[in-house]
Amino acid sequence: MNSATPAPAEAPAPAKVEAPASAQASDASGKTSHIKITLVEPLHRDTGPITHLTLRKPKAGEMRGLTVEALFTSDINAVLTLLPRISDPFITDPEAAALSTEDLGEIAGTVKGFFMTPAMKAQVAAMFGGEQSKN
Repeated sequence: MNSATPAPAEAPAPAKVEAPASAQASDASGKTSHIKITLVEPLHRDTGPITHLTLRKPKAGEMRGLTVEALFTSDINAVLTLLPRISDPFITDPEAAALSTEDLGEIAGTVKGFFMTPAMKAQVAAMFGGEQSKN
């Protein structure tokens, strides 16, 4: 018989933590490039309701005919013009116009966030007592 003591059992690997449904995707620079929004009032299509929209950080060409100032001040016309260009799933202009005011406010704030510098985001977080995000 072998009197050697058995090797100690290995500790179990830590559980993998899944990102929340409202997770943010970052680009190579670490800045947020996609944000998933849960709609308060889903959009209705024949194929079924749209309960979430993922907004992608706009590229320069997608902002044609718009100004950064209009988007940064959450001008409704500017946000409704940009939204079909950056949303997944794609939504039509009439669907964008049919969004609830709560959903439009969330979307407008998200779009504004795409244009905020890290210093601006830190100031907003400090004003509201929140933690500064990485982006």
